Amino acid sequence: MKPKLWLATSMALVMALSACSNGGGNNAPVNEGGNSGNAGNNGKAANNSSATGEGNAEAGAKAGDDLAYEKVAEPITVNIGFRAPDDKLPEGESNDNNIVSRYLESITGIKVVHTWEAKGEDPFKQKVNLAIASNDLPDALVVDRNQLRKLIDNDMLEDLTEEYEKYGSQLVKDMYDSTKGLALADATVDDKLYGLPNVAIEADAPSLLWIRQDWLDKLKLPAPKTLADLEKIADAFANQDPDGNGKKDTVGLTGDKMVVYGQKPNPNGFDTIFSAFRAFPKNWIKDASGNVVYGSVQPENKEALTKLADWYKRGLIDPQFALYKETQEPIVANKTGLFFGPWWMPYWPLADSVVNDTKADWKAYAAPTDESGKFVTHMAPVTDRYLVVRKGYEHPEAVVKLLNAFTRLERRQDPNAAEVKKLDDFAAETGVHVRNFYPFDLLLDYSDAVVQRYDNVQKALKGELDPNSFDPDMKLVYDYTVTEKENPKKNMDAWKAAKAYELGGGVLFGTDMEKVYSVFYGMTRSMEMKWTTLEKLENETFLKIIVGDLPVSAFDDFAAQWHKLGGDQITKEVADIVNGK
Repeated sequence: MKPKLWLATSMALVMALSACSNGGGNNAPVNEGGNSGNAGNNGKAANNSSATGEGNAEAGAKAGDDLAYEKVAEPITVNIGFRAPDDKLPEGESNDNNIVSRYLESITGIKVVHTWEAKGEDPFKQKVNLAIASNDLPDALVVDRNQLRKLIDNDMLEDLTEEYEKYGSQLVKDMYDSTKGLALADATVDDKLYGLPNVAIEADAPSLLWIRQDWLDKLKLPAPKTLADLEKIADAFANQDPDGNGKKDTVGLTGDKMVVYGQKPNPNGFDTIFSAFRAFPKNWIKDASGNVVYGSVQPENKEALTKLADWYKRGLIDPQFALYKETQEPIVANKTGLFFGPWWMPYWPLADSVVNDTKADWKAYAAPTDESGKFVTHMAPVTDRYLVVRKGYEHPEAVVKLLNAFTRLERRQDPNAAEVKKLDDFAAETGVHVRNFYPFDLLLDYSDAVVQRYDNVQKALKGELDPNSFDPDMKLVYDYTVTEKENPKKNMDAWKAAKAYELGGGVLFGTDMEKVYSVFYGMTRSMEMKWTTLEKLENETFLKIIVGDLPVSAFDDFAAQWHKLGGDQITKEVADIVNGK
């Protein structure tokens, strides 16, 4: 096996989706069905048998699911590495013996034992690295992209191809299929599947422009499309008293000291400004000649930085944006009506904005566009974590069956209604998140869950679909949407879900956008030694240019220094991986 081949294979598939079109943070949305989770779960519910009752390939799927969910004949033990949550369990319950673990064991016949535990992302990562270095893996655990690379290169993992095909549930397979093969390809080398990946929600990547529509209407400004439109709105919001209190106490566009997030956005990143100039910082892309390059050092960034520095100097960008302890402060306080963020902003921070000012009427726009009128956005990796099984473990199928069981539970499709209600009641009474006690921190969803859910709810509102045929989570979003329409802003739980899907999901569904995927995710050997320094240099330079501490010409110095401090070697390593060398 060629070292790193798995990355090259994955990147080739990612590149195939580069620049394709869509026809259709903290406090991110949670699973409205009772357990903490992604709001987009069961996004295709109205298109599958669980939502419509029509069934799809029933005979084959049923036979497959008989194996997928069948309790094992003899008890099996799986020793795992467990990422311990912050949740406080009631007395008598422990991380590996609690209402969740007991339920999963009762339906699978598989006992999960924690070989070791670590609380928090970094301690868990360190534990995994130590287990790899000492060749002392538990039977199964979740690893990141770089750890997967090391495990494959050192022949430490079971090939799960046969177990996945035989025991994978139809629900799990459908979710992987929604990525057009990318998720499984990312864990495959030489036609061997070495891990079961998570699936990220595609909608989480684009950063939309959120605007106080009531302010826009008051000032008689048109909906934004271009950078010029955005500039005019920022100027008006900063200088024309949009809140009508007679004071000059509002700001234009807000930002974050991170400047750009590069993959999955949070509130106030300037990623979309850069994309409008066809600049993609923090992403690996191909230039016009087909060469692999690092997006942050390409000349298009200088154009974006020039524009942002000009806006900041003229007071169109919040002069305090780099100083906030919490980036959402001016949004919650209704001192701004203009910022960038992903589709789920109504969950947070916009719900707080509306609570503080019930007149606040927020709308989302796919803006600004590039010179050709196209909305361009970078995309996030389709997966970044992998459930793996150590080589030599006698029952790899047990790990697949556990994934089937807790995925079905998480996606509200578990048929054991009485037991599920006990779990929901437990969560409500204790505040414990059920999903935090699944054996593995690995969630699956449909890649296009958000836009599909938006579409299905809208069709139900028009009478084109029967909402009673929806799965529980889909039905809850529909019910919340109806509640919000009947009594606007009276039930904030309803407002959050209804507006996230109506506004954020609706824009994503209706926008023909150009999606740009990074051709590489992960770390090379030189990056492991030098990336922290290079990233710090990048972040500081971009921020200082925008706030005027450095001239725009400093970008050229930064780019030259980046190459000299290890960027050239890193670029070569990334190019070799992408090109399969």
